[in-house]
Amino acid sequence: MLSVATAPGPRISLVRSLIAGPLGGNPLGFFTNLARTYGDVSSCRLAGERLFLVNDPRLIRDILVTHNSNFTKSRGLERSKRLLGQGLLTSEGAVHLRQRRLMQPAFHRDRIAGYGDLMVGYADRMRNGWTDGATLDIAREMNRLTLSIVGKTLFDVDVESQAAAVGEALTAVMDSFWMMMLPFADVLERLPVPTLRRARLARGRLDAIIYRLIADRRASGRDHGDLLSMLLAAQDEDEGGGMTDQQVRDEAMTIFLAGHETTANALTWTWYLLSGAPDIESTLHAEVDRVLQGRLPTMRDLASLPYVERVVTESMRLYPPAWMIGRRAINDYTIGDYVAPARSILVMSPYIMQRDPRFYADPERFDPDRWTPPFRAALPKFAYFPFGGGPRQCIGESFAMMELTLLVASISQQWRLRLVPGHPVVPQPLITLRAKHGMRMTVEKR
Repeated sequence: MLSVATAPGPRISLVRSLIAGPLGGNPLGFFTNLARTYGDVSSCRLAGERLFLVNDPRLIRDILVTHNSNFTKSRGLERSKRLLGQGLLTSEGAVHLRQRRLMQPAFHRDRIAGYGDLMVGYADRMRNGWTDGATLDIAREMNRLTLSIVGKTLFDVDVESQAAAVGEALTAVMDSFWMMMLPFADVLERLPVPTLRRARLARGRLDAIIYRLIADRRASGRDHGDLLSMLLAAQDEDEGGGMTDQQVRDEAMTIFLAGHETTANALTWTWYLLSGAPDIESTLHAEVDRVLQGRLPTMRDLASLPYVERVVTESMRLYPPAWMIGRRAINDYTIGDYVAPARSILVMSPYIMQRDPRFYADPERFDPDRWTPPFRAALPKFAYFPFGGGPRQCIGESFAMMELTLLVASISQQWRLRLVPGHPVVPQPLITLRAKHGMRMTVEKR
């Protein structure tokens, strides 16, 4: 067995990283170069942490599934607790198991099926509000749409009027992400740093929205049969008491934000890719027109829209909303020929893995046709993992895939979306993979 010192990777001085910005201002380029230059296991010291990048499906499976008990969430989600608290995404151990078990019924297949008509109804309202030839920021439009959907399906509230405020607050929090990764972030937070001050104020605004939902629901005393009602009705198995407002807030905030941000990003990148691939778009339109015959899609149509599903799958291959997944080792961990010491951070990137030429021919090309049954069967499980894997796999995967397929079908039934010429398209890897400058597109009536 080799020692950790021999794990290949660059030497990065703290001074240089502070001057150049986090990872030279290009995290996607930095980690992609790390994998392509140094192989399936590479290592470097970054922001005071020993970090390993793992880029092999078998090794990723071992971390997320086989040996998952040796890991906790890593630095990014540790820092995210400032916004999400001890929610499903950030909690550990028995707390996480209890909360996941509690929330699972809200994402059961039968219950998700009932959400389909609501999703399509919001999409129909959005598409009917567009004007032929208008130029829109599609990133903002998709965030408004998915926020409305998660608000109604899981919390039975109409939050459409608050979409702009939520979007601005979430952007302010996201913009502080890389600064919070610095080793002295706790000190910075106590200083009048404008980015961090905006993030603090934004967290306060988001808290106010969530606590208002909780207070209104507690006051009504009515069981709406949704996720929020499940959280409020939950009893602590050990002490017999209900969840505190703080506990409900943490879970609600996690689902409220994570449940719309990731889906909105996936939709935004899908429209961008379709805009540059008119032949693929034509095939998509042909399937939608043939199957739906002018009516709105329903849950029952999903099996008849395989090309729409392939488009969504391929879009998330190239632009996975969760671009990086991290784990912190509890004990020393053998990984390939190396040993990651306890408290090392092991990171795995769907963005990098899903563009690996070993598994994808012409990997940079947007090609939904690659997703044939034989290709899927031959592809190693963790060569494609936009929803993570193991016991912490995204609880909303089925919800998200149904939502993405129904929304793409609904909107493409009436509209073509074309990127505004000259609009800069720059992936922005924060907690999620956003479009840095939004996505200015012209909507054209079909």
